[in-house]
Amino acid sequence: MNVPIYQQALGADFSRLQPELQEYFSLVPGSGRYGVGEGTFDVVGCRQEWLRPLLRLTSGEEAFFPEYGENIPFRIENHAHQDPFGRSSLTARREIRFPGRTRIFQDTTSATLRNGAPQLVDYVGRYRRLVTDLNLSVTAEGRLRGVSEASRLLLGPLRIPLPAALDAKAYAEQWWDPAEGPAGKHRIQVKVIQPQIGLVLVYAGSFDYRLRPYTGGSSAHSFLPRYAQPDRWENRV
Repeated sequence: MNVPIYQQALGADFSRLQPELQEYFSLVPGSGRYGVGEGTFDVVGCRQEWLRPLLRLTSGEEAFFPEYGENIPFRIENHAHQDPFGRSSLTARREIRFPGRTRIFQDTTSATLRNGAPQLVDYVGRYRRLVTDLNLSVTAEGRLRGVSEASRLLLGPLRIPLPAALDAKAYAEQWWDPAEGPAGKHRIQVKVIQPQIGLVLVYAGSFDYRLRPYTGGSSAHSFLPRYAQPDRWENRV
């Protein structure tokens, strides 16, 4: 059965999400469509100036970036597909349009089984060298909350679990705001916090979202546009 990966992970709680969020997270492989969101981040990037030179060294990973700005336009594409290892997955590609420079932030979330239960793992960056477990929950208002936990670095043949003292956790919340604009908008807020450093990355804003058909109408379960594919796939968890 072709069940959206967020529904697999949330189970019965998926029906408690706001209807607009259920639609947002309902893409499945083979649907022949992808999601496009366009909007504005009220804030986005690294607020700590001393940390930005370090993030500049890793900006080629397309996972973190050194810029910080307010009222920054962005675009996100969501593509549901099977990854090369047969797992149902959702790849997100974000374009963050800072003045004079566009940054790409990409990841693939895949559904796996752990102790017989569905579990989502997130592979971050163009080389998918960082992988984290996603812990999802639904608030009383129907918002989706997610926390990234237990990160691992995948460096060649090495799989290096990050100790809690070094691991940065991402705290995300997404919801539908009917009062935002004339027809309502999606809202998202994400904070990445490292215990020794504090706030590493933040982004929060609103966007419109719609589904579009793929050019050529491709409905293959494994289809993912070339520009949205990472430089390297990874199946280790």
